[in-house]
Amino acid sequence: MKIAVKGVLKEAKKNDPAFTPDKVIGIGVDTTGSTPIPVDKSGRPLAFSKKFSDNPNSYAWLWKDHTSAEEAEEITAKAKKSHPEYLRRCGGRYSSEWFFAKILHLSRIDPKVFQAAESFVELEDFVPALLADNLAPQKLKRGICAAGHKALYCNRWKGLPSETFLASLSPNFKGLRGRLYEEAYPAGDQAGRLSRKWAQELGLREGIAISVGAFDAHLGAIGAGIKKNGLVKVIGTSACDLMVFPANNECRLEKIDGMCGLAESSIIPGSIGLEAGQSAVGDIFAWFVENCVPADYSVAANKNKKNIQAYLSEKAARLTPGASGLLALDWNNGNRSVLVDQKLSGLILGQTLATRPEEIYRALIEATGFGARTIIDRIEKSGERIKEVITCGGIPKKNPLLMQIYSDIFNRPLKIAASEQTCALGAALVGAVAAGKEAGGFSSVAEGQKMLCRFEPKEYQPDKKSVAAYQKLYRLYGQLHDAFGRPDGCLFSVMKELIQKNS
Repeated sequence: MKIAVKGVLKEAKKNDPAFTPDKVIGIGVDTTGSTPIPVDKSGRPLAFSKKFSDNPNSYAWLWKDHTSAEEAEEITAKAKKSHPEYLRRCGGRYSSEWFFAKILHLSRIDPKVFQAAESFVELEDFVPALLADNLAPQKLKRGICAAGHKALYCNRWKGLPSETFLASLSPNFKGLRGRLYEEAYPAGDQAGRLSRKWAQELGLREGIAISVGAFDAHLGAIGAGIKKNGLVKVIGTSACDLMVFPANNECRLEKIDGMCGLAESSIIPGSIGLEAGQSAVGDIFAWFVENCVPADYSVAANKNKKNIQAYLSEKAARLTPGASGLLALDWNNGNRSVLVDQKLSGLILGQTLATRPEEIYRALIEATGFGARTIIDRIEKSGERIKEVITCGGIPKKNPLLMQIYSDIFNRPLKIAASEQTCALGAALVGAVAAGKEAGGFSSVAEGQKMLCRFEPKEYQPDKKSVAAYQKLYRLYGQLHDAFGRPDGCLFSVMKELIQKNS
């Protein structure tokens, strides 16, 4: 963090000789999540104590960790019986990527770490508290982004799930609610002000505003210019789909099955934030390139002064939709939406002895596109309208082939946010909101977006012939999706049994 901030200040000075660090008025923080950290009474992570420094269970539980799949299923089953209203906030199923599933798993595999923890703090809340020198678990401000989307926080039931419900999950959870928090706040609210120590460490002015933290994708949606009836797709190693709705839409949105969740003020204060996504996108392409591409392709890529993905994309772009006879499922890291099932796995169908690497690469891109369209269809079938799709993240500017395939599969134009760092831009924007108008910041997120959010001149437009071809392939994808992914599907048990036999 120190290296990054000092580097930014140095670059700002290089770009604008008139810049000085005292012109920085606020700090915003975006992180992955759910990334809970076990902390002691002072708020220090247990990993920093001698007793637990060599114990990985005391470290931050990173969002990609899926070891709590069984616990997520238990939480879902218990909530169905006693508190179905909880599940209406998260598309019908609790996920192994989320807060309580991870903590429940920890309590079972390492009771000593669990009992030693005074509380569990999301990374998005820890960093602002650290900078403000306000780490005490009962005093630091918790962000509503993590609380609402990952910990079932809702104003309707006065915050987190009830003590009775949490205790029903495990005897170890008795009293847990009191060790957590009562209230959560939106990004743009002040989490505190920069402490003297951290001002000196970072080379910034003491006392500048620090925003309440939020997740990277949600602040990326702000940086991409999200607004009503717009879908922002953050496409990187995984994908996150985000929308905002007026607060009075809440009950209607709860009827959309398979979404990752909805939460008040989780993206823009005063609006309902809706989240969906895919557990792997870029990670699937990286896996394929690192493990399945023959050496002569790498040699040819180097000879043509291209990286291997650019080389594969060039060859795959010469193919037409459906020409390879391949069809894939995009579940190499489970399914986040709309099935919400981390025990599903990837599949490539239709291979022959003539199948080439570029054909598989294209089929994997198409699979992620079909998975993304499944989310869009689920939202629109519920009665919500999507007027525009804005893309951002690491992939849209780097992979034109993917963008054209997505446009064809969606049969929609695709915009690209101008900023290559929309998550950082959104974080900076809410930092300026936390600083306030009087300090030279913004009075609202909308005002900041109007000033800062721009789009690339190029928009991807669907090709009619490709749209027709992908419509047929998408129908076949739907058959595979339901057969392997739905509990009533004829092949639903296959992937589950394979995982059991390999574990």
